[in-house]
Amino acid sequence: MKPAMRVLGLAAAVLLSSLAQASDESPVGTWKTIDDETKQAKALVQISESGGVLSGKIVKLFANPDAKCDKCDGERKDKPVQGMTILWDLKKSGDSWEGGKILDPKKGQVYSSKAKLTEGGSKLEVRGFMGVALLGRTQVWERQ
Repeated sequence: MKPAMRVLGLAAAVLLSSLAQASDESPVGTWKTIDDETKQAKALVQISESGGVLSGKIVKLFANPDAKCDKCDGERKDKPVQGMTILWDLKKSGDSWEGGKILDPKKGQVYSSKAKLTEGGSKLEVRGFMGVALLGRTQVWERQ
């Protein structure tokens, strides 16, 4: 019985190690967004991957869960921000994800975006920018 327990313990350790390593390599999961200006937590964003492309949806707003995207254009106009996809089309490029778009629901603006995991996968630097990547804002999101 003891050898079987050792094998099970070893298998569990390997599985947990591989799960921890996967979280270091992928932003898939739930993230608490931190406003780069106020430093306050704003929302929880669920990032998912399909066909090597990342997207992120707001699953919880902290301050105003009934907020609508009144400054948005098109299909997002006056829709609830909670449940809205705000990050899309990010593709792996080296140790980051690039070529995506991000929506700022407060301003109703869509920006180019890129993201990079930091601190062993516990933080995600999300950058929104127009034109040159030097002109934009970066938020640091915390893995939940």
